Amino acid sequence: MQQLFNQLLQFLQQGISAIFRFVQMIWTWSVGQISSLVRVPWQDWPLWKQILLVLIVAGIAWALYKVAKELWEAGERILAAFATLLGVLIRTLPSVIIAGLIALAGLWVLNNVDLGRMPLPTFLQTTSVDRR
Repeated sequence: MQQLFNQLLQFLQQGISAIFRFVQMIWTWSVGQISSLVRVPWQDWPLWKQILLVLIVAGIAWALYKVAKELWEAGERILAAFATLLGVLIRTLPSVIIAGLIALAGLWVLNNVDLGRMPLPTFLQTTSVDRR
């Protein structure tokens, strides 16, 4: 069971790592594109290009705002899910302890009690007693 759990965690870790590498690659590319856009001498451009540049900057700001908002909401959901997981683990802890105590008591009985040496009560005996 622990091996399955470890494999699941490793799979999740690899998936999350791949997603972060992809986001890093896109982020690096986007920052490079924005940096090259900032270095352009836009003061000498015609008015329509300057307006287009303002629209592009507004689009970038909107997209980054949307990303930040989605990441914030995802972070809230991840934190809530983690808190729920901890709550479930804590709620199941007494049942796990009880199961362990039952197993411990059962093993103690099996190892230390010899029922063969104890006499059975008369109502459980299989041989009949003559009442003459």
